[in-house]
Amino acid sequence: MDSQAKPVRALGLGWTRPVYLFLLFGMGLTGFAQMPIFKRYYIADIPGLGWLARFYVTHYMHYVGAALLLFFIVYAASVYLLMLRRDFALTITAYLRIILLASIAATGIFRVLKNLPDVVFSPGFTMFIDISHLGFMMLLICTGAIAMTIKQPWLVHRR
Repeated sequence: MDSQAKPVRALGLGWTRPVYLFLLFGMGLTGFAQMPIFKRYYIADIPGLGWLARFYVTHYMHYVGAALLLFFIVYAASVYLLMLRRDFALTITAYLRIILLASIAATGIFRVLKNLPDVVFSPGFTMFIDISHLGFMMLLICTGAIAMTIKQPWLVHRR
């Protein structure tokens, strides 16, 4: 058992990893569905995946997923700060993932603001926010893949 799994399982928090991965997968899927790639490349024509071509369905699913992800991040931060901080330290890759998650959340908030009827951003700023949001998500995927490959957990025992 790795050093991250011990404190998480000991506290009955083994459900956090699958929930986190499910939320990230759902956010990625619905986020990419906001761009019309699933319809354009006929992925939505596969039986059962037609909903991926329906913008407002994926749009609202993305908003619900974002709310759940923000709740999960606050929950995980609270558990760490209140229960684990004394015995466990965050790794370098954990700090990097935290920065990327915060950047995704910040750019996501700007994207939500952009969709409000009375809020107007310049086309250049809108494009910057859109590309930043996508770029931070891609960096998070790469960072997570590298952390899994080198078996770098979020937490390590303090010495």
